[in-house]
Amino acid sequence: QVQLVESGGGLVQPGGSLRLTCAATGSIFSIGSMGWYRQAPGKERELVATITSGGTTTYADSVKGRFTISRDNAKNTVYLQMNSLKPEDTAVYYCNTVGVDYSGRIGNYWGQGTQVTAAP
Repeated sequence: QVQLVESGGGLVQPGGSLRLTCAATGSIFSIGSMGWYRQAPGKERELVATITSGGTTTYADSVKGRFTISRDNAKNTVYLQMNSLKPEDTAVYYCNTVGVDYSGRIGNYWGQGTQVTAAP
């Protein structure tokens, strides 16, 4: 079984910055692409950014140039640096990955979510 533990959310003024961290723990054999999604009240969950194990990244158009995703493969950890935050970035942010545990099971795993609020 693989667990994802997120941290780093909070309240920040518009224009400010936050850094989210997501660590994969448990019986991990391998971790594939890792990503961040977000869900605002009354809206569907949407992709924010992804990164492969080789470091290839993709971003939603709404965050390009402001957010940076990175990962530390040795630590099974993914980060999301968020700069120039806007009120419309306010949402619960979720970490996601597809991993294989030592029993050979492949699973699509989600973190518990962390609240990010950009408001005066």
